[in-house]
Amino acid sequence: MQVKRLASPISAVALLPLLIFCIHAPVAAQKDKPTAPAAPLLTRTTTLHDIRRLGYAGAVTIVGAPAGSITIEGWQRSEVEVNAEIELRAPTATDLDRLALVNGFALDEDANHIRIITTGTHDKKFLKRVAKDFPKSLIGLPWKIDYQIKVPAMTDVSIDAGTGPIKVSGFEGMVRINAVESVADLSLTGSDLSVIIQKGAVNFAIPARSWHGLRAEIKLASGKLAVDLMPGYSGDIDADVLRTGEVTSAFAGLEPRERNSIGPRSMRARVGNGGAMLVFTVGDGTIQIGSVSGKE
Repeated sequence: MQVKRLASPISAVALLPLLIFCIHAPVAAQKDKPTAPAAPLLTRTTTLHDIRRLGYAGAVTIVGAPAGSITIEGWQRSEVEVNAEIELRAPTATDLDRLALVNGFALDEDANHIRIITTGTHDKKFLKRVAKDFPKSLIGLPWKIDYQIKVPAMTDVSIDAGTGPIKVSGFEGMVRINAVESVADLSLTGSDLSVIIQKGAVNFAIPARSWHGLRAEIKLASGKLAVDLMPGYSGDIDADVLRTGEVTSAFAGLEPRERNSIGPRSMRARVGNGGAMLVFTVGDGTIQIGSVSGKE
């Protein structure tokens, strides 16, 4: 005679707590597992100074660090003065020593042109040339250079920057600025200006009654652009917000150049007797036109 064994049925309700425990037990074990805290990084700050002669109407090119500020001011000497504060961070003093050999800047000069070029772990070609055995573990560590530069009162300036504030004032010449992210404070009176910034804010002041040049153009992909003009200023203004945002003006005497040429996101305007063209473009954000005296 055959004897059949019948399995005892287990209901789904009875299995549910067991399943929940099996699923959550490894997770709970991971949460309870202690994690070693990351060791704090050491910080070393070094200040470097250099000065070079530059004749009238010379040129200065600055290739900035991935992070750090750039301040450029005009003065009455025929010299370029560079003060650079270099901040390095690394786990050990030995690592800081190795970083100090590559993170810095170099000065290159020829006839009436000075180039200030940042060197460092962000430049793979530079590392292969000067430090082929450089540890990969040190390449991604945070570091920055803050530049303070003085240039003659008539100088052409070109800036390529990463992330950090930019201040430019006190001289005339062709000025070109290209930055990834910045709060840029510009106080200039003339020549040709071209600014392209991906993200941030631009505060542009003209402390004169007209722009002493043919054109000034500022493009900001995302952020706020504030323009401050002197009372009695004369010039032409084109301003556009391409996607979201608005163009506003609190400057007295601003009139449309054409019929219906001032709208919420676009402006074709004339101030005073007209003159040099100021062109402002923002992708997403705002353009505000006001008075220099209104900021005081």
